Amino acid sequence: MTTLGIIGAGHIGSQVARVAVANGYDVVIANSRGPETLAGLVDELGPRAKAATAAEAAAAGDVAVVTVPLGKIDALPVEELAGKIVLDTNNYYFERDGHIDALDKGETTTSELLQKQLPTSRIAKAFNHIYAADITSDGTPAGTEGRRALATAGDDAEAVDFVTRFYDEVGFDTVNVGPLSESWRVERDRPAYVVKQTAEELTANLAIANRLP
Repeated sequence: MTTLGIIGAGHIGSQVARVAVANGYDVVIANSRGPETLAGLVDELGPRAKAATAAEAAAAGDVAVVTVPLGKIDALPVEELAGKIVLDTNNYYFERDGHIDALDKGETTTSELLQKQLPTSRIAKAFNHIYAADITSDGTPAGTEGRRALATAGDDAEAVDFVTRFYDEVGFDTVNVGPLSESWRVERDRPAYVVKQTAEELTANLAIANRLP
Protein backbone atom coordinates (compact mmCIF):
# COMPACT_ATOMS: atom_id res chain seq x y z
CA MET A 1 0.00 0.00 0.00
CA THR A 2 1.19 3.52 -0.78
CA THR A 3 2.59 5.59 2.07
CA LEU A 4 2.14 9.36 2.08
CA GLY A 5 4.85 11.33 3.82
CA ILE A 6 3.13 14.55 4.89
CA ILE A 7 5.36 17.46 5.87
CA GLY A 8 3.17 19.95 7.66
CA ALA A 9 0.34 19.00 10.01
CA GLY A 10 -1.71 22.17 9.88
CA HIS A 11 -5.23 22.47 8.51
CA ILE A 12 -4.52 21.10 5.03
CA GLY A 13 -1.97 18.49 6.06
CA SER A 14 -4.21 17.05 8.76
CA GLN A 15 -7.18 16.88 6.42
CA VAL A 16 -5.20 15.22 3.64
CA ALA A 17 -4.03 12.69 6.23
CA ARG A 18 -7.64 11.97 7.20
CA VAL A 19 -8.86 11.29 3.66
CA ALA A 20 -5.71 9.32 2.85
CA VAL A 21 -6.16 6.97 5.80
CA ALA A 22 -9.88 6.64 5.03
CA ASN A 23 -8.93 5.43 1.56
CA GLY A 24 -6.37 2.85 2.65
CA TYR A 25 -3.13 4.81 2.57
CA ASP A 26 -0.50 4.70 5.27
CA VAL A 27 0.56 8.12 6.54
CA VAL A 28 3.74 9.39 8.15
CA ILE A 29 3.19 12.99 9.23
CA ALA A 30 5.52 15.67 10.56
CA ASN A 31 5.35 19.21 11.82
CA SER A 32 7.89 21.79 12.96
CA ARG A 33 7.33 21.17 16.68
CA GLY A 34 8.26 17.51 16.91
CA PRO A 35 6.50 14.13 16.61
CA GLU A 36 5.39 14.11 20.24
CA THR A 37 3.07 17.06 19.55
CA LEU A 38 1.13 14.99 17.01
CA ALA A 39 0.04 12.26 19.42
CA GLY A 40 -3.59 13.34 19.40
CA LEU A 41 -3.84 13.44 15.62
CA VAL A 42 -2.11 10.08 15.22
CA ASP A 43 -4.43 8.53 17.80
CA GLU A 44 -7.39 9.85 15.83
CA LEU A 45 -6.02 8.56 12.52
CA GLY A 46 -5.40 5.09 13.88
CA PRO A 47 -2.88 2.35 13.14
CA ARG A 48 -2.18 3.46 9.56
CA ALA A 49 -0.59 6.70 10.78
CA LYS A 50 2.50 7.63 12.72
CA ALA A 51 4.30 10.84 13.60
CA ALA A 52 7.89 11.55 12.61
CA THR A 53 10.38 14.28 11.82
CA ALA A 54 10.19 15.97 8.44
CA ALA A 55 13.19 14.01 7.18
CA GLU A 56 11.69 10.74 8.39
CA ALA A 57 8.32 11.50 6.79
CA ALA A 58 10.02 12.39 3.52
CA ALA A 59 12.09 9.20 3.57
CA ALA A 60 9.13 6.98 4.47
CA GLY A 61 6.73 8.33 1.88
CA ASP A 62 6.33 6.73 -1.52
CA VAL A 63 4.73 10.09 -2.31
CA ALA A 64 5.18 13.26 -0.27
CA VAL A 65 2.85 16.14 0.52
CA VAL A 66 4.52 19.46 1.30
CA THR A 67 2.15 21.75 3.16
CA VAL A 68 4.33 24.27 4.97
CA PRO A 69 4.37 28.07 4.67
CA LEU A 70 6.14 29.31 1.57
CA GLY A 71 8.80 30.98 3.67
CA LYS A 72 9.76 27.61 5.20
CA ILE A 73 10.45 25.61 2.03
CA ASP A 74 14.19 26.19 2.29
CA ALA A 75 14.17 23.92 5.36
CA LEU A 76 12.69 20.93 3.52
CA PRO A 77 14.70 17.66 3.43
CA VAL A 78 15.96 17.83 -0.15
CA GLU A 79 17.86 14.55 -0.19
CA GLU A 80 15.02 12.50 1.28
CA LEU A 81 12.59 13.93 -1.30
CA ALA A 82 14.89 13.37 -4.28
CA GLY A 83 13.17 11.62 -7.17
CA LYS A 84 9.80 11.46 -5.42
CA ILE A 85 6.41 12.80 -6.42
CA VAL A 86 5.74 15.79 -4.18
CA LEU A 87 2.30 17.35 -3.87
CA ASP A 88 2.51 21.11 -3.31
CA THR A 89 -0.41 22.71 -1.45
CA ASN A 90 1.14 26.13 -1.05
CA ASN A 91 -0.15 29.62 -1.70
CA TYR A 92 1.60 32.97 -1.52
CA TYR A 93 0.42 35.13 1.35
CA PHE A 94 2.67 38.19 1.43
CA GLU A 95 1.19 39.10 4.79
CA ARG A 96 2.72 35.91 6.19
CA ASP A 97 5.63 35.20 3.86
CA GLY A 98 6.84 38.72 3.13
CA HIS A 99 6.87 40.11 -0.38
CA ILE A 100 8.59 37.97 -3.00
CA ASP A 101 9.39 40.14 -5.99
CA ALA A 102 9.20 37.41 -8.63
CA LEU A 103 5.71 36.43 -7.44
CA ASP A 104 4.53 40.02 -7.16
CA LYS A 105 5.62 40.56 -10.77
CA GLY A 106 4.10 37.31 -12.04
CA GLU A 107 7.49 35.95 -13.10
CA THR A 108 7.14 32.59 -11.35
CA THR A 109 4.71 30.50 -9.30
CA THR A 110 4.81 29.03 -5.82
CA SER A 111 5.16 25.55 -7.30
CA GLU A 112 8.09 26.63 -9.46
CA LEU A 113 9.78 28.01 -6.34
CA LEU A 114 9.29 24.63 -4.67
CA GLN A 115 10.65 22.87 -7.76
CA LYS A 116 13.75 25.09 -7.58
CA GLN A 117 14.20 24.12 -3.94
CA LEU A 118 13.65 20.41 -4.72
CA PRO A 119 15.35 20.15 -8.12
CA THR A 120 15.07 16.38 -8.57
CA SER A 121 11.61 15.94 -7.06
CA ARG A 122 8.52 15.69 -9.25
CA ILE A 123 6.18 18.48 -8.20
CA ALA A 124 2.44 18.62 -8.77
CA LYS A 125 0.02 21.22 -7.42
CA ALA A 126 -2.74 19.85 -5.20
CA PHE A 127 -5.28 20.94 -2.56
CA ASN A 128 -4.18 24.60 -2.55
CA HIS A 129 -7.54 26.04 -3.62
CA ILE A 130 -10.01 24.35 -1.29
CA TYR A 131 -10.88 25.20 2.29
CA ALA A 132 -9.36 22.57 4.55
CA ALA A 133 -12.70 21.57 6.07
CA ASP A 134 -14.10 20.85 2.60
CA ILE A 135 -11.49 18.15 1.93
CA THR A 136 -13.27 15.73 4.25
CA SER A 137 -16.82 16.95 3.63
CA ASP A 138 -17.21 17.64 -0.09
CA GLY A 139 -15.96 14.45 -1.71
CA THR A 140 -18.52 12.33 -3.57
CA PRO A 141 -18.34 9.14 -5.65
CA ALA A 142 -17.25 9.30 -9.27
CA GLY A 143 -20.14 10.09 -11.56
CA THR A 144 -22.12 12.03 -8.97
CA GLU A 145 -24.00 14.89 -10.60
CA GLY A 146 -22.38 18.20 -9.76
CA ARG A 147 -19.27 16.53 -8.35
CA ARG A 148 -16.76 19.07 -7.14
CA ALA A 149 -13.54 19.40 -9.14
CA LEU A 150 -10.05 20.36 -8.09
CA ALA A 151 -7.12 21.43 -10.25
CA THR A 152 -3.60 20.16 -10.56
CA ALA A 153 -0.55 21.27 -12.53
CA GLY A 154 2.82 19.70 -13.11
CA ASP A 155 5.70 19.12 -15.49
CA ASP A 156 5.88 15.41 -14.68
CA ALA A 157 3.14 13.21 -16.13
CA GLU A 158 3.35 10.57 -13.38
CA ALA A 159 2.99 13.22 -10.68
CA VAL A 160 -0.10 14.66 -12.38
CA ASP A 161 -1.51 11.15 -12.84
CA PHE A 162 -1.06 10.45 -9.13
CA VAL A 163 -2.89 13.62 -8.11
CA THR A 164 -5.70 12.80 -10.55
CA ARG A 165 -6.06 9.31 -9.10
CA PHE A 166 -5.84 10.51 -5.50
CA TYR A 167 -8.41 13.24 -6.08
CA ASP A 168 -10.79 10.68 -7.53
CA GLU A 169 -10.26 8.29 -4.63
CA VAL A 170 -11.07 10.98 -2.06
CA GLY A 171 -14.06 12.25 -3.99
CA PHE A 172 -13.16 14.94 -6.54
CA ASP A 173 -12.92 15.32 -10.31
CA THR A 174 -9.70 16.76 -11.73
CA VAL A 175 -8.89 19.55 -14.14
CA ASN A 176 -5.28 19.65 -15.36
CA VAL A 177 -4.07 23.24 -15.62
CA GLY A 178 -0.92 22.26 -17.51
CA PRO A 179 2.71 22.82 -16.49
CA LEU A 180 3.84 24.33 -13.20
CA SER A 181 4.27 27.66 -14.99
CA GLU A 182 0.48 27.80 -15.38
CA SER A 183 -0.33 26.93 -11.76
CA TRP A 184 -0.84 30.62 -10.94
CA ARG A 185 -4.31 30.21 -12.45
CA VAL A 186 -5.48 28.39 -9.33
CA GLU A 187 -3.61 30.46 -6.76
CA ARG A 188 -4.97 32.99 -4.30
CA ASP A 189 -7.31 35.77 -5.50
CA ARG A 190 -8.07 34.09 -8.83
CA PRO A 191 -11.62 33.07 -9.85
CA ALA A 192 -11.02 29.35 -9.17
CA TYR A 193 -9.63 29.85 -5.65
CA VAL A 194 -11.63 28.21 -2.82
CA VAL A 195 -14.78 28.04 -4.97
CA LYS A 196 -17.04 25.00 -5.06
CA GLN A 197 -17.17 24.20 -8.75
CA THR A 198 -17.66 21.36 -11.19
CA ALA A 199 -15.01 20.45 -13.74
CA GLU A 200 -16.76 22.58 -16.35
CA GLU A 201 -17.00 25.55 -14.02
CA LEU A 202 -13.41 25.17 -12.89
CA THR A 203 -12.20 25.07 -16.49
CA ALA A 204 -14.06 28.30 -17.19
CA ASN A 205 -12.68 29.99 -14.07
CA LEU A 206 -9.13 28.99 -14.95
CA ALA A 207 -9.54 30.49 -18.41
CA ILE A 208 -10.57 33.94 -17.15
CA ALA A 209 -7.83 34.26 -14.52
CA ASN A 210 -5.46 37.21 -14.67
CA ARG A 211 -1.75 36.68 -14.05
CA LEU A 212 -1.68 39.64 -11.66
CA PRO A 213 -5.02 39.55 -9.82
